[in-house]
Amino acid sequence: MQISIDFDKCCGAGQCVLAAPDVFDQRDEDGIVVLLDDNPPADQAENVVQAAAVCPAAVIQVQL
Repeated sequence: MQISIDFDKCCGAGQCVLAAPDVFDQRDEDGIVVLLDDNPPADQAENVVQAAAVCPAAVIQVQL
């Protein structure tokens, strides 16, 4: 699985963290997404795809 993020367009909504907390976090100072695991295990695929789907700024791209 490959995850790419357009950090410049992130609005800090935090939906990705709610969907996949083992893969995403947010910076304390501005809420911008942080990728915790750039090669998450296969059992996280569904959560990562969900995180991309619910991102209001559509900054997360996933290739399985």
